[in-house]
Amino acid sequence: MSMEPVEVVRAIVVSIPAGSVASYGEIGRLAGVGPRQAGRLVARLDEDVPWWRVVYADGTPATCHDGGARALLEAEGVPFRDGRVDIGKIRGGGIPGQE
Repeated sequence: MSMEPVEVVRAIVVSIPAGSVASYGEIGRLAGVGPRQAGRLVARLDEDVPWWRVVYADGTPATCHDGGARALLEAEGVPFRDGRVDIGKIRGGGIPGQE
């Protein structure tokens, strides 16, 4: 029995460690969907799933879930530069096995 796309995305997002991020494109590639569909699926995730660890390719935090992603990322120690996640400083810490 195959998993629904939202469940696949949920499993991927849950695997992102605290203090790390992954892009919608990375999530989409792993889930077999495009970045926009990945974004729509992330927006549907429950609050107990770390949706805030998914960012746009340029490091811009997610805007879903009432826009609280930046504060949650900062609380995990994620570095920012010019309003975006400083991906260069945390690269390699995203989805386990995808570094």
